Amino acid sequence: MSAVSGAHPKKTDRRAVVSWALFDWAAQPFFTLVTTFVFAPYFASTLASTPEEGQSLWGFATAAGGLGIALLAPILGSIADATGRRKRWILGFSIPFLICCWAFWYAAPGGQHSIAIALVAFAIGTLCIEVATVFNNAMMPSLVPHDKIGRLSSFGWAMGYVSGLVTLVIALGFLAASPETGKTLLGFEPIFGLDPTTHEGDRAVGPFSVIWYLIFVLPMFLFVPDAPHQAKIGPAIRKGLKELSDSIAKARSNRNIFLFLISNMVFKDGLVALFAFGGIYSAGQLGWSSIEIGTFGIILTITGTLGLLLGGPMDDRFGAKPVIIFSLVVLMICGLGMISVDRTTVFFVIETEAAPEGALFASLPEQVFIALGALIGAVSGPLQASCRSLLIRLAPQEHMTQYFGLLALSGKVTSFLAPLAVGVVTALFNSQPAGMSVILVFFAIGLALLFVVKEKRAG
Repeated sequence: MSAVSGAHPKKTDRRAVVSWALFDWAAQPFFTLVTTFVFAPYFASTLASTPEEGQSLWGFATAAGGLGIALLAPILGSIADATGRRKRWILGFSIPFLICCWAFWYAAPGGQHSIAIALVAFAIGTLCIEVATVFNNAMMPSLVPHDKIGRLSSFGWAMGYVSGLVTLVIALGFLAASPETGKTLLGFEPIFGLDPTTHEGDRAVGPFSVIWYLIFVLPMFLFVPDAPHQAKIGPAIRKGLKELSDSIAKARSNRNIFLFLISNMVFKDGLVALFAFGGIYSAGQLGWSSIEIGTFGIILTITGTLGLLLGGPMDDRFGAKPVIIFSLVVLMICGLGMISVDRTTVFFVIETEAAPEGALFASLPEQVFIALGALIGAVSGPLQASCRSLLIRLAPQEHMTQYFGLLALSGKVTSFLAPLAVGVVTALFNSQPAGMSVILVFFAIGLALLFVVKEKRAG
């Protein structure tokens, strides 16, 4: 069988591999700049009437996008398996994604419809790029031999991490500036005359993400082989929906795949909450501003990239499951350490002095928090990359897109649970550390389920 048919090739086409990985590079600004470090904090602190309202509304938009992914990704994946084409689906979802990214520019402070624009654009944009990622993932088996899947998966994640680092430096260093000082993180005035008082630099990350995506996604369309056309859309829909039903039934009947998907669902919920509340937690417990949080994000991106460089070879040598188990154990230990830190305390009992005013990361609690966060960043990438390669080792090759849809479903269908649990426990105990401790429970349950998964392909 040829490489485009879905079987593993005997040799690696390096141009196709790099072009495939450039999809992660192209899409990453949306996740780094919009979802986490620039636009989302701007929305919560400036567009919304209060940070609490902003967090709540942003959570609703995240849930709406997640629900759409849960409903559409496995269905569209099964249809794509039936029709054989993946790249045209990526193109189809890229167009509304780019429109949504551009729309963030129009979410200006005080605008009559700014909040609605931001929320709708974020929900639809999240849905579109996540679904496109399902189809991009499904092309992996046609690119490298079976024993290189771990390296390919980690390479893709590493490209995304490096892209996140580069674009975060560009955004914080040249676009987004403090309204008080008019200067960026690097001490410059914003380029293109962007006005800090109206947060044009924060809003510009949307159009910036569009330009970045258009430039770097092109090699994927030009040089990555696609599966041959197999069926027309009408019969493909019927066949795809039937195969989706069959794959869910097979997943439930196959203990390995079913337990892995449930495990993935639980610990991914915890991971979603960890990143969703990480900035909020550091601001509340350590008093960090956007400068500290942005710098912390750069550090996490660097350690995440380094972790992926080690994670891929470890995945191929020892298997995906041991990498996932190790990553979850580290997340639990470091998570426990982070909730033990506040402005004057380390590990619950060690008292120390607070940081001097205006000093960057000068206190022991801040330094411990950064060290623990750096370890979390280092294992988060390999965790997610190895989930991708473990699914490839478990699932039938002829239905790979369909199972990647189920993986996306398992990672999104209950993604509201961990953030909801954090919010409820925080309110009950009026304590940020108590709320964050719930995340460790999700990691522990996911780890327990993973222990009984055997790393072998379904029959």
